[in-house]
Amino acid sequence: MAKLYFHYSTMNAGKSTILLQASHNYRERGMRTYLLTARFDRRAGEGRIASRIGIGEEADTFDESDDLYAKIEQRLVADAIACVFVDEAQFLSKNQVWQLARAVDDLKVPVMCYGLRVDFRGELFPGSAALLALADEMREVRTICHCGKKATMVVRNGPDGKALRDGAQVQIGGNETYVSLCRRHWRKAMGDASA
Repeated sequence: MAKLYFHYSTMNAGKSTILLQASHNYRERGMRTYLLTARFDRRAGEGRIASRIGIGEEADTFDESDDLYAKIEQRLVADAIACVFVDEAQFLSKNQVWQLARAVDDLKVPVMCYGLRVDFRGELFPGSAALLALADEMREVRTICHCGKKATMVVRNGPDGKALRDGAQVQIGGNETYVSLCRRHWRKAMGDASA
């Protein structure tokens, strides 16, 4: 039975690594997969999903104007696929999450989404909020704070190395920009004197 999955975490938890491994497992058994990633995230090159540990794979891209149901349907007409994998799922729109849910329900193809739950301000991304509401199954990909506790938040550091409290929700970056922290250390980094 096809399902819509949401694998979520903070930055640098290994979401892309897990996605690439899962896709590899399908292909190793002779089944094709369809990989999608956000068009504007070009850290690994346009149309490429890559992990910090050095593995990567070419992928189709999406932006807010794409109808993902139509993309998946066209791909299924051209070639049988066993599973759809979506990286950077936090950048999906609410409508696109509904399109993925329709693909699961009507096209009978599983869709596995991987992305951040919250931004550096502790607020849900629109795509993540919709996935939390619509996903059939959700799985947390865990990583740890420098104190050893589970990291559930992320800070965006400015050029001076201090945590930013405001700014655009979306800014592409990696270890040079973002740090995953537990809630207590996130509060402290954001200037909560009681933390």
